[in-house]
Amino acid sequence: MKKITFIGAGSTIFTKNVLGDCMLTPALQGFEFALFDINEERLEESELLLNALKFTLQADVTIKAYTKNRKEALKDASYVINAIQVGGYKPSTVIDFEIPKKYGLRQTIADTVGIGGIFRSLRTIPVMLDIAKDIEEVCPDAWLLNYTNPMAALTGAVSRFTNVKMVGLCHSVQVCTKDLLKDLDIPHENIEERIAGINHMAWLLEIKSNGKDLYPEIKKRAKEKQKEKHHDMVRYELMDKFGYYVTESSEHNAEYHPYFIKDKYPELIDHLNIPLDEYPRRCEAQIENWQKTKSELLNNQGLTHKRSREYGSRIIEAMETNEAFVFGGNVVNTGGLISNLPEKAVVEVPCIANRNGITPAYMGELPEQLAALNRTNINTQLLTIEAAITKSKEKIYQAALLDPHAAAELSMEDIISMCDDLIEAHGEMLPVYYSENETISLRN
Repeated sequence: MKKITFIGAGSTIFTKNVLGDCMLTPALQGFEFALFDINEERLEESELLLNALKFTLQADVTIKAYTKNRKEALKDASYVINAIQVGGYKPSTVIDFEIPKKYGLRQTIADTVGIGGIFRSLRTIPVMLDIAKDIEEVCPDAWLLNYTNPMAALTGAVSRFTNVKMVGLCHSVQVCTKDLLKDLDIPHENIEERIAGINHMAWLLEIKSNGKDLYPEIKKRAKEKQKEKHHDMVRYELMDKFGYYVTESSEHNAEYHPYFIKDKYPELIDHLNIPLDEYPRRCEAQIENWQKTKSELLNNQGLTHKRSREYGSRIIEAMETNEAFVFGGNVVNTGGLISNLPEKAVVEVPCIANRNGITPAYMGELPEQLAALNRTNINTQLLTIEAAITKSKEKIYQAALLDPHAAAELSMEDIISMCDDLIEAHGEMLPVYYSENETISLRN
């Protein structure tokens, strides 16, 4: 019996979507779905929901929850899906927002780069490396499909410092073009697109319909739309100034650049309709909604599912059937897939999944202004990985000092002080980090 192991399966709705997709896939009948989470209550809820879904769909799968032994859950798995959140919303995400706010640094999502992204990486990379160590021991041939953010830092750390076969999966690429055209009332018909860059900052390099370049019409309509407030103003502003549309949302990109969230220009935040503290609001709403709906969901004997837009089941299906599936994946830039970005970086490029595994496409050079914007985020990602591997406080400081948003708002001294406050506040959620003087002293 082949096996798909889901780490972080207490994320019940997401688990339902991904494994529900797998239940609807003929090639994956006969599989075991192994569920693992450190939160036993949430894990039990996911197990109940998936069993109800299995009954409704008449799926030929075995569902088994593993509450104590992660290695046992991983043993002999062919595929591992990761969706963990180390530290959860409370306390860790709250800390990531509230301490920077004391220094005058405001954020929107804080899960990719920026100060919040750095500390989410530092919490999560050690756990991911432990999971990878278990995979190397008990299922060394498995593919790890990672959905957890910060995507680039986690994928880079595991891919570069373990032998695990890994790809990072996001939602932004597959909805980028369709959502853009819908917002501008342009038909989404016979579309050809070319997308590449880094996670949450990949670029719509080409967009055509029946061979006709749509960018002139897109830019014309976008400029007109900017005359009134709407939800995507930051991305339209970037497209206007740098020439290309970016895949991830405006609330994300507002904090990836030095131009938008500026304490000195609060009117700019209002003008561009930037939702500060957006992620905490979403978390609170999600928690409240789950408490209202979980009883209904868990007791719904007629629970059903339609295959979602998630890549996971389609990648596994392609590997099982050898029918190729093309998707946007996050992989290390080995061999210069994007030739004007660093080879150590994780890039988001078209990938092909089939029985041979996952093969990323060579994309060549990005337009130089786009590569330059990507590098500003890559700098922080690479130093964050280095900090996590070396346990160096100086590398944490350097990662934060190179973050475009923090550097545009705060002094070097305040950035370092803020990092120290965050290290202290996160406490045991982080490994022990040492300054260079402490490291020298320990060596002596």
